[in-house]
Amino acid sequence: MQSTSRPVLIIAAGRPVQELRRHGGFDRWIRVAAGLRRDEVEVADVESGESLPDHDRYCGAIVSGSAAMVTDRLDWSERTAGWLKEAAHAGLPLLGICYGHQLLAHALGGEAGDNPDGRCMGTIEVELHAAAARDRLFSGLPQRFAAHATHMQIALRLPDEAVALAQATHDPFHAFRWRDNAWGVQFHPEFSAAHMRGYLRARADVLRAEGQDPQALLRAVRPAPVARRVLRRFARLARTLADPPGTNGVDR
Repeated sequence: MQSTSRPVLIIAAGRPVQELRRHGGFDRWIRVAAGLRRDEVEVADVESGESLPDHDRYCGAIVSGSAAMVTDRLDWSERTAGWLKEAAHAGLPLLGICYGHQLLAHALGGEAGDNPDGRCMGTIEVELHAAAARDRLFSGLPQRFAAHATHMQIALRLPDEAVALAQATHDPFHAFRWRDNAWGVQFHPEFSAAHMRGYLRARADVLRAEGQDPQALLRAVRPAPVARRVLRRFARLARTLADPPGTNGVDR
């Protein structure tokens, strides 16, 4: 990956479950999965109250997941939404993951809310819409692929100028693009199969109380390399747009 003076900003909106924090925070998981070096990223821990720097310092930004709910309208979350709106309109490449996906939809005029199907956890199947064939992050990927998910809310309505790129069970907007520079994905491209199993074990009692079978969900966990490619493509795209001469687009 080519060097550039502008790093990628990882906006940490939450932390992994306690049982997995020995493996680092979401910012580390995202950085490693995206194939970025430590000196190629900066982190803003907005959940802890850190302020967001000027967006023009970065070649792109990635918003992590969170245990928070967009509908709670927490102060740090709303401030981050305002920053995302400004950065998106300025053309900064953005990628929202899970909570970040919902927050991006909210920031740009869409709506996030409770998943009508309740809690979704485990390895799921993502199905691409026709528009994905013309998208810089999703073109050329299989029509259906495995991805890891853990969420209770989803993007219920997309912003104006957004296009749905993928769906999953009871979620027609599992991935979207706004204009040409902002993407949201409800799945977790930074999760490994081990991360997914750790989440299922940590939430086993809650899942049973909600009528789900955590052991069956654990048995169904499998690798999700295609989902991870979306994250790597975004990292490559952001840096290519920041330093276009001699680059050859996203990695397929």
